[in-house]
Amino acid sequence: MADSVQHISSSNDFSSLLSSTMYVIADFYADWCGPCRAIAPAYAQLAKTHSIPNYLAFAKVNVDTVQAVAQEYKVTAMPTFLFFKDGKQVAVNGAAMIQGADVRNLTNAAEKMGRLAKEKATLGTGSR
Repeated sequence: MADSVQHISSSNDFSSLLSSTMYVIADFYADWCGPCRAIAPAYAQLAKTHSIPNYLAFAKVNVDTVQAVAQEYKVTAMPTFLFFKDGKQVAVNGAAMIQGADVRNLTNAAEKMGRLAKEKATLGTGSR
């Protein structure tokens, strides 16, 4: 199976993903960041488990190579996980973002978004 995580290489890539996918979880990371490397396998597994084309995507945004996107969302710590619905940043489980390698909170957020995306996909609702 192909990589379930979409690697963002430009602002246009990110905009395109947000406009084509109902829900997006974005991992803002840096190659030099130890906690980012530590949580990467868990993030990849969540993506493999919960991704649904056009309904839920998992993205990785390297803050050093795609600085414009990191600046747009005011990312100041790595890793930072942001959540989007219909192209707009949203809170999940009361949190607008998760900063740090918090596997438990990330898993809870991914499972919740996964359930919502699955419901939408099953019903065939939304413009996707």
